[in-house]
Amino acid sequence: MASAEFDPVNFKHLQRANWNAISAGWMSCAADFDTGGAPVTAKLLELAGVRPGQRVLDVGTGTGEPALSAAAIVGASGAVTGIDLAPDMISRARDRARGKGNLEFVVGDVESLDFPAASFDAVLSRWGLMFAVDRVEMFRSLARVLVPGGLLAAAVWAGPADVPMMSLGFQVIARRLELPPAPPGAPGPFSMSDPDTVGAELAKAGFGDVEVTVFRVPFVLESPRRFIEFNKVVIPPGLKTMLRERFGSADDPETWAAVGEAVEPYRRPEGTVALPSKALLLRAVAPIG
Repeated sequence: MASAEFDPVNFKHLQRANWNAISAGWMSCAADFDTGGAPVTAKLLELAGVRPGQRVLDVGTGTGEPALSAAAIVGASGAVTGIDLAPDMISRARDRARGKGNLEFVVGDVESLDFPAASFDAVLSRWGLMFAVDRVEMFRSLARVLVPGGLLAAAVWAGPADVPMMSLGFQVIARRLELPPAPPGAPGPFSMSDPDTVGAELAKAGFGDVEVTVFRVPFVLESPRRFIEFNKVVIPPGLKTMLRERFGSADDPETWAAVGEAVEPYRRPEGTVALPSKALLLRAVAPIG
């Protein structure tokens, strides 16, 4: 649970604004991210047992994965719905889904799902659950929209030390800006990094046969320069404003040189940057009766 100082309403507004702002730039680095993320998508589809004719929900779909991959499996007799908090992300997912009659994308919040009970055979999420304010209630909401015995399969990040792809750039910028640590218990990219806690939350929400396993995500970028470009895309607008106010420009050369230097230990002889990052894969069965 979040601390008393945490404002969940403001957090939701900020998340929506951040992801809307990031959406355009995200497409410029989507290939880098999805190449690494594709094995995760494949594993989630396997864990959820997605098959032809099923109804599938993708939570926190962003620009469309794993919903697009699920739609290819369920076929014309099935249906996939992807939801995301950010309308601009949903707009880009819809662009990617044109011509696919078994796939729809809608703006939605995992903590206030308005689908009828037992609407889906499977729920998927690839790095979309960590921003929930109340995770047990979120899991209860997902259990409600699943058919009895339906499967949840989701990926979340491990701790920042094990996720260089997502943490190194932010750590450099946080040091440059002398930012305080996030409030204890606040939602964020690494808020579900403890497998025992996540497993207990799933069980408390009513899920059974809970499994939490480690998966190494094989992110590889062509160069440190590409890592810099990725971070320029994904950092929130608020951090860019802070860089501008502190150093005169959001493109402050020293800051971004430091971001590039942070991945030098991960650089291969041929120049590419390998940033294998740890994810936790969650699999759980919705209650029966």
